[in-house]
Amino acid sequence: MKGSCLCGAIEYEIDQLDMPIAHCHCRSCRKANASAFVSTAGVMREHFRWIRGEEKLSAFEPTPGKLLRFCSICGSHVVAERPTQPHVILRVATLDDDPDSKPAMHIWRSHDVPWLIDGEDVPAYQEWQPGR
Repeated sequence: MKGSCLCGAIEYEIDQLDMPIAHCHCRSCRKANASAFVSTAGVMREHFRWIRGEEKLSAFEPTPGKLLRFCSICGSHVVAERPTQPHVILRVATLDDDPDSKPAMHIWRSHDVPWLIDGEDVPAYQEWQPGR
């Protein structure tokens, strides 16, 4: 499977997802991705390869030993990693191909924000809401 950042300057390839997809609600993920939660999955390093643009990656260390790697051009957050661990934590939304896997869990719900309402009472549209 291939993936990329928003502007396409960075491309990577993975052989498989090695850990289940989780929706992380922690404050760090929320802030780093400007989103209510972030869909992540672990990929063993031997199953992950940078194809193009690795030199365009920037990193931020929100907590000691944890690096968030993102495109220095468009800002897309691609992976998080602890260099001592055998895997990277992929931002699943950067995949260009369908991983053929469904989310297995939500984590860090204790960090949810009051405005995050997810349920049947919130209208959902295939594209824009009618009349827009």
